[in-house]
Amino acid sequence: MKYNFVDNKNRKLMTGAEVCVQAAFDAEAKMMYGYPITPATEVFTGWIKRGGAYLQTEDEIAAGFAICGAILAGQKAFSATSGPGHILMQDAMSMAEGMRLPFVLIVGQRGGPSSGTVIYSQQEVILSCFGGNGEGLRLVYSPSSLKELYQLTRQAFNDAWQYRFPAIVLTDGYMLKTRGVVSLEELKIENIPPHQLVPEDKVTHWQNIYTFEDDLYYEINSAKEDFHKIADEIAKAEKYLTADAEILLVAHGIVGAVAKEAVQELRKVGIKAGMFRPITLRPFPKKELDKVCGWESVKKVVVIESALGQLARIVRDQLAPEIDVSFEYLQKPGLGIEVEEIVKFVNK
Repeated sequence: MKYNFVDNKNRKLMTGAEVCVQAAFDAEAKMMYGYPITPATEVFTGWIKRGGAYLQTEDEIAAGFAICGAILAGQKAFSATSGPGHILMQDAMSMAEGMRLPFVLIVGQRGGPSSGTVIYSQQEVILSCFGGNGEGLRLVYSPSSLKELYQLTRQAFNDAWQYRFPAIVLTDGYMLKTRGVVSLEELKIENIPPHQLVPEDKVTHWQNIYTFEDDLYYEINSAKEDFHKIADEIAKAEKYLTADAEILLVAHGIVGAVAKEAVQELRKVGIKAGMFRPITLRPFPKKELDKVCGWESVKKVVVIESALGQLARIVRDQLAPEIDVSFEYLQKPGLGIEVEEIVKFVNK
């Protein structure tokens, strides 16, 4: 794979898929297990072209459990998938959640149900955050730019191995195929090294199935406590012109980037709009959202997404019950959302 250098500062013209591949190499990932599926295939093929070790399994189920096995042996392994493949991965992801394995997955969301479409979609939010049986104790990152895609992919590997929770980088076909200039030299990120989770010198009984309900109850609550301890450290959000905002736009991913531009246009015509973009969907930046929505200036929250209320469901669930604001929803499942559409919706 060749990159086009646009100046002498190591700035590169890269697609989102190439950014993911570069981030995985820089994170010192050693193995990729996967099965091709649009729009995540270029992550898999890009990894292979760069000389990364890989195994194309018979399906995403096998790929997911191969990652679990590799991680137990101390290998920093990962995968990339989308839509139906993401669904098939949930069995292994649920196992990783139960065993606290640092399973890293890059997801290119597809429109659904079924195989759906392959470019615009934010319809895998609930699947990413709460898929599988269990309580959704996993880390989910939603980048809005190529630079952030690189940063959050690196962070996903680090957080997964440091805190021992599975991690998902949630992107889509639009971002994976977008080509832009990215400068990586300025991003200084140290890696959390992998380590063997199962010692070779003794037999280890590591439960994934619990015969007694009380044992499972204890394990879930122990993991929940750990998850809550790290939530404030991991949870992140971007706030834009929120100090005096009367209308707060809430969006994530590439829709969040569009919402930011819409705020600029609304301000030009005298509408005091602001934006809140959750960068992490799990753990959700609840305290920051509560703080912004709790200001007296905020009268209305507008949740904008390329889905039929998946982000809205999380926002309403996370917002403190004592905060009294009205909600409006701009929902276009499987479609891109333009700046002009947001401005028109708010003006109405």
